[in-house]
Amino acid sequence: MADGNRFFPAPRLILAALVAGVLAGAVAVYVSESRSGNNAAPQAAADDGKDDVACAAKSDRAKKVAAAAIGEVAALLPADPPQSMKRLAFNGPDGKPMTIADHAGKTVLLNLWATWCAPCRAEMPALDALQKEKGSDAFQVVAVNVDTGDDVKPKKFLKDTGVETLGYYRDSTMALFNDLKTRGLALGLPVTMLIDGDGCLIAHMNGPAEWSGPDAKRLVETALGS
Repeated sequence: MADGNRFFPAPRLILAALVAGVLAGAVAVYVSESRSGNNAAPQAAADDGKDDVACAAKSDRAKKVAAAAIGEVAALLPADPPQSMKRLAFNGPDGKPMTIADHAGKTVLLNLWATWCAPCRAEMPALDALQKEKGSDAFQVVAVNVDTGDDVKPKKFLKDTGVETLGYYRDSTMALFNDLKTRGLALGLPVTMLIDGDGCLIAHMNGPAEWSGPDAKRLVETALGS
């Protein structure tokens, strides 16, 4: 893995992330917000309300974990308040619909990326390295591609950037990005969220970070130990 400082000249990449956000917003206007088969049940709103109440009680934990986000991951913010992410929907590596709830019991670092996102190109190898070192029954990096169209470009992107460990998660409808945008969590790409084993959002970040560095590893250890 190359030196993170070389890959992440913050001012330029953050600017690129903001530009990517404008582009993503423009694309989202023209994309259907269907759930790719993940249609919500009639009682979903009631269930979400209960889950949000339970997650909101984790405010102190969110602040504790976010306080460990220093150095290369200092842009990570505590969820205010923590909210349920259980129903965030996308397709799994087998191509079948799934949600964050399918990762129950496991802390998840959820990342949204696209082939046209310049900061994502530098960030993906770092996420791959983090998954390779820290991935376990307790922790997983779930990097979801949000390109529209078929799988050809995203898979070529992963091959070209040397990604070997990350699973291939996908949402070609932009519904996932639009959901997070509505919640005020996604300004552009990449966007990353730390979600606990109960499906509660603990912390979130817009823009790239050096996820393979020591600061990111300490953050993961803190999240797992809280």
